[in-house]
Amino acid sequence: MTFDRSIKIAPSILSADFANFGAECEAIEAQGADWVHVDVMDGHFVPNITFGPATCAAIRPHIKGVMDVHLMIAPVDPYIEGFAKAGADIITAHIEAGPHIHRTLQAIRAAGAKAGVALNPGTPAGAVAPLLDMIDLVCVMTVNPGFGGQKFIHSQVEKVRDLRAMIGDRPIHIEIDGGVDPTTAPLVAAAGADVLVAGSAVFRGGSVSDPAPYGANIRAIRAAAS
Repeated sequence: MTFDRSIKIAPSILSADFANFGAECEAIEAQGADWVHVDVMDGHFVPNITFGPATCAAIRPHIKGVMDVHLMIAPVDPYIEGFAKAGADIITAHIEAGPHIHRTLQAIRAAGAKAGVALNPGTPAGAVAPLLDMIDLVCVMTVNPGFGGQKFIHSQVEKVRDLRAMIGDRPIHIEIDGGVDPTTAPLVAAAGADVLVAGSAVFRGGSVSDPAPYGANIRAIRAAAS
């Protein structure tokens, strides 16, 4: 991975056809996706259960670019090695998921992945200040984590602006996860975000057999954010 602050669209496979993950990953990349975002949920830290390392390993051969794995699980540390071995390029852990986020980030980098930290809507930007020199990405949750298709929480735009000022010239991505569509994308992009996770807004109207709507949706989000 090389670092740049151009807008990157990272479709969340949480909104894909679960029976066709490999083909869905190939389709969204062919239609212009920059990253593939994998939302991992455990039914404990968040009220839903989704994927594990085995799913990541299964789809990895179908992804040419970045596999961005977002761990909404607690505890995190016992699973880092498994997701790294499954091919995750970025592993993001929630600052709220345990008492030792510094140790978790160290473990992610030691496993060979880029390290991300995620902030729930109720967690202030300042919580990541002591971590800025050991992360590659900060993910701002613009919904409460656990389900796709939720409405964007507009109060988080100011958090993005605060993070952008804190980051300065450090090579750290600001990722937005939740409620991203052509109406909200320009708000967070203007505040300093460069990675936009979108689920239903990308997959709406398309399918593996008719992927053209994926491309149209991706282009619409990118154009709105640019």
